[in-house]
Amino acid sequence: MGKLKNFFSKQDQNKLETGLAKTKNSFLSRLGKVVVGKTKIDEDFLDELESILIQADVGVATTLKIIDALEDRTKKEKYLGYNDLIKMLREEISSLLTQKEIYEKVSENDNHHPHVVMVVGVNGVGKTTTIGKLAHQFKTQGKKIMLGAADTFRAGAIDQLQIWADRAKVPLVRQEMGSDPASVAFDTLKAATNSDIDLVFIDTAGRLHNKINLMNELSKVKRVMSKVVSGAPHEVLLVLDGSTGQNAFEQAKQFTSATEVTSLAITKLDGTAKGGVLLGISDQFQIPVRYIGVGEGIEDLQDFNPQQFIQTLFS
Repeated sequence: MGKLKNFFSKQDQNKLETGLAKTKNSFLSRLGKVVVGKTKIDEDFLDELESILIQADVGVATTLKIIDALEDRTKKEKYLGYNDLIKMLREEISSLLTQKEIYEKVSENDNHHPHVVMVVGVNGVGKTTTIGKLAHQFKTQGKKIMLGAADTFRAGAIDQLQIWADRAKVPLVRQEMGSDPASVAFDTLKAATNSDIDLVFIDTAGRLHNKINLMNELSKVKRVMSKVVSGAPHEVLLVLDGSTGQNAFEQAKQFTSATEVTSLAITKLDGTAKGGVLLGISDQFQIPVRYIGVGEGIEDLQDFNPQQFIQTLFS
């Protein structure tokens, strides 16, 4: 969906700064205390930095990757102080978030009509809300949007999506609670092709207590959709709650083993100091972050801009 993205506005930047304030203040304040009085990067300093990154929920594997990179660089580059460290950290984190091969996973699927996105994630992460906000944003860009309520197991899920569909003024295809999710997906894509829809979002069940059932269910939904629209779903968007830290890593692990996840939406970053989870999950699972939630408003789901994210985090 790269072709549908907006330019990053000044208003977006202000929201991003507000949304990342807790993560930024926690990270930079701890970093500042460690750096004071240091004239070089030594083993003790790297140990303290490692602790800071892990506390920010960057994750052990990604943290060690950053630490190793800094250690290699400081063998060649003279470390003078705080600004030099910040510069090196920015560069290393930037290289992780902007890896070309990660973004190539979804770029080749941008040109289908309709473009079908299957949205997955556990209950409570903001999955249905994310779909509603995306529907609103793309509708304001002049795109024809349709939603499919294939989360037929959770009480209230269909009605919640209906509320968002009404707010965004887009059509919703739904059946009764307990209906076959694949049947809902089938009906949605049939209706979308008949109505010349540009973009379809299919909500799915978020149950994880039985991994095998989840895998079979998602596979069935995908098979049915591909029979209606060639190559569908063209994107599988996993929604994760950024405030849950390491739980988000576990959810990513479960869903990537159940289906081929092609992109991520990280929600609720405004309510946590654990924004580093975004970096760790993207790096460890090699999946691009496409959207981030930095507030509760309908306009507070942003296209993820890695450079703006890094700039805001270190400003």
